[in-house]
Amino acid sequence: MATASEVHRRIVALYPEVIATGRMDDALALIDPDVIDHRGGADGDHHGRRAWREKWEQAISGETGFHDVSVTVEQNVATDELSANVYLSRGTHTATGRRYEVRGMDMIRVRDGRIVEHWAIRDAVAMDHQLGLR
Repeated sequence: MATASEVHRRIVALYPEVIATGRMDDALALIDPDVIDHRGGADGDHHGRRAWREKWEQAISGETGFHDVSVTVEQNVATDELSANVYLSRGTHTATGRRYEVRGMDMIRVRDGRIVEHWAIRDAVAMDHQLGLR
């Protein structure tokens, strides 16, 4: 069975492909059907693989979407079931053509080789500023 760190590394590696191609099946296979995605802020928690799919669909949509996305993990700390990353995310906002580069942190809980819980924090203020949205 894959460790939390291995699952985390795989989902991060697949993310740019999901954004570039819209193909999600390999990545969604790493997501438990009953996953809880703690998005925080006004979004709150989202439940289930369908909500995860919708999050990715929004990330590739024309008005709110992105392309040329890359994620570089700068630090990873893991236990048997938890994995936490500090990462640098880069990409281009599709609607404006502006680029962004921001740091974030996320953590996942893995059971039976699938993500059952996810937490994420990204510097949304810096991202919005770089994209000219604030």
